[in-house]
Amino acid sequence: MNEPMRITVLFFATLRDRIGARRLEVDLDDGAATIAGLRSELMRRYPAASQNLQVALAAINEEFAFDGDALQDGDEVAFFPPVSGGAGEAKPEIFRLPTAAFDHNEIIAAITTSRCGAVCLFTGIVRGETTKAGHLPQTDWLEYEAYQAMALVKMKQVAAEIRARWHKVEGIAIVQRLGALRVGESTVLCACSAPHRDDGCFEAARYGIDRLKEIVPVWKKEVGVDGSSWIEGEYLPSAADKQAPAP
Repeated sequence: MNEPMRITVLFFATLRDRIGARRLEVDLDDGAATIAGLRSELMRRYPAASQNLQVALAAINEEFAFDGDALQDGDEVAFFPPVSGGAGEAKPEIFRLPTAAFDHNEIIAAITTSRCGAVCLFTGIVRGETTKAGHLPQTDWLEYEAYQAMALVKMKQVAAEIRARWHKVEGIAIVQRLGALRVGESTVLCACSAPHRDDGCFEAARYGIDRLKEIVPVWKKEVGVDGSSWIEGEYLPSAADKQAPAP
C-alpha cells in the first residue's frame, strides 16, 4: 500500500479567513492526488468555505494550476480568489476532468448561490447498445482521453460563451470523466443555475454540452464484443472557435 503524500496548502484573503488558517499540511492518497481531489477534500473538511474553495484559483509551486493537474509529494499548493480588481460577487464555475465518479448533488450545491431557484443539469452515461449499420453491437466499456491542459481552457471558453448569451445564468459546471467507464456510469456533465427556470438555464446547459462536443479535445474508444475503435467527430473548428483574448 502506497504511503499518502503530504501537500502543503496555503490560503489567502477571504479563504484564509474562512478556513481559519494560512497554512495546512494535508495528506492525500493517490486517488485524490490532483487539484480537484485536494479541493474536494478541503471542501469536505471545511464546509463553511466550500463555495469560496469551489471558485478559488490554484497554484502549484508558485505557478497557476488547474483541477486536472497532478500533485506530487511535497508540493506547495495555494488557493486564492482572483487578484484584486473590480467589485462584485463571483459567480461559481466548475471545470473538471476526473478519473473517478463525480457526485451530481455536490456539483449542484457548488454552483447554486442564494439567488438561484433553478438548476438544469445534463449528464451523459455509457449505454450498452448502439445501433450501427443495421445491427445492435454491445458496448462493454468506454475509454476517455483528453488533451487535458487545452480541455480545461476550452471548457472555460464554453462557460464564457454561455455568459455572453445568457446573462442571468449564475453557476456553470462542466465535467468530463477520463479513463475506463462501464455501462451505466456518468461520462459527462453540464449544469447551469439561474434565479428562475425561464432565465436561460435550460438553453445554456444544452448549448454547453453541444459546444463541449465541438471544441473541447476529448475522445472516446468503444470496447465491445465486436472489438474496439476510437470515435472521432466531424466538427472542424475554425478561427471563430478561438478564445477571444483578454481585454
